[in-house]
Amino acid sequence: MTAKTTLSVVALTAALAAPAFAQTRTNIQIAGSSTVLPFASIVAEEFGQAFPEFETPVVSSGGTGGGLRQFCEGVGPNTIDIADASRPIKASEIEACHANGVNDIREIRIGYDGIVFASRLSGPEFALTPELVYRAIGANQPEGTALPTTWRDIDPSLPDQRIMMAIPASNHGTREVFEQRVIEAGCHAVLGDDAEGDTCLALRQDNVVEIAGDYTETLARLNSDADTVGVFGLSFYEQNTDTLRVATMSGVTPSLESVATGEYPVSRPLFFYVKGEHIGVIPGLVEYTEFFLSDAMAGLGGRLETAGLIPAPADEIAQVLANFENGVSVGQ
Repeated sequence: MTAKTTLSVVALTAALAAPAFAQTRTNIQIAGSSTVLPFASIVAEEFGQAFPEFETPVVSSGGTGGGLRQFCEGVGPNTIDIADASRPIKASEIEACHANGVNDIREIRIGYDGIVFASRLSGPEFALTPELVYRAIGANQPEGTALPTTWRDIDPSLPDQRIMMAIPASNHGTREVFEQRVIEAGCHAVLGDDAEGDTCLALRQDNVVEIAGDYTETLARLNSDADTVGVFGLSFYEQNTDTLRVATMSGVTPSLESVATGEYPVSRPLFFYVKGEHIGVIPGLVEYTEFFLSDAMAGLGGRLETAGLIPAPADEIAQVLANFENGVSVGQ
């Protein structure tokens, strides 16, 4: 069976199972992760050119949590069709979807990204570890330990620079990976393995700024405060190497290669979620998903790799596409 025939079968099957709501819009609407945003925007533009029979999808940000909240609000033309995410959907979010009639949630893993720590290009180099980051911004430190003011207060090999960090706010999937891979790991190194929950995740208020907007807002913060170290997605850093200096993490420099091999310790898969109830009603959802996962977009040497996405292995992409076409839904 050809790819085109497969698409037709999938579209027909979805149409027969489609919900009874009238088609009152003709473009795909997408919202969510600021990390996935540039990739989704590229695909939307290319899709509009490759498939003139469909309107160009509308892509907006709002963070992983915000996108999934919109996604789970219900079924119908007043709700979005796709949620971009820089982490897997949570069980609580699946429950919220189901409560509102969104039961067909199709997970599309598109590739990988790393989370990096970057500062002004004109500033000093940083060699960080989860332990050093936690000592810098963790609110709970060992008894009798004074809170540091400069990075050199923590380790003499670090710059004599005021500690100030700009991190993603809780609406971003990046924040959760940052907490799990850096803050919690650093907390355990400093306070022991028994430390957990709020003890580890409580951060200082005097030297941490939470950024609710996208990475351009974090970059603006660095431009206004020379001491700030920001948390970014690797793909955003790769697009701004003319202004940003990236830190090593546990001795590894973040790069497409070190993330793809798993050597760089702070990496994560990237996703989008398709509302199955909208397939066959909102035009182009099957075609958009197939196009996103094509070699020309998400494959090795594809358009998205040049934009900073780390491609998944071909067999992994093939399985993701098969699950989508077979109607596999998370939470079922």
